[in-house]
Amino acid sequence: MAVTLSERAAKHVANYLKKRGKGVGLRLGVRTSGCSGMAYKLEFADSVLSDDIEFESHGVKVLVDPKSFPYLDGTELDYTREGLNEGFKFNNPNVKDACGCGESFNV
Repeated sequence: MAVTLSERAAKHVANYLKKRGKGVGLRLGVRTSGCSGMAYKLEFADSVLSDDIEFESHGVKVLVDPKSFPYLDGTELDYTREGLNEGFKFNNPNVKDACGCGESFNV
């Protein structure tokens, strides 16, 4: 499978990288945290690491570390706007349960 971006998320990332003036793409991962056990990591990547798993989605490079990939495989990252709130939303088919605040999940 793969890790993908929605067209809206890819456009947002591409615009941000252009404004920033540097970067090769978006790095996604997971870390242990929160009441459900895991939380997402999201950062703009300035380089590709030797062990990164690379995907391309709507012209944007998505990088995932090998330890995080089993938890993120099949995930689509979307960029949503709901009222005054906007931000990235992980649509992860591997999630079995999430905490009430939405900050952490488990698989």
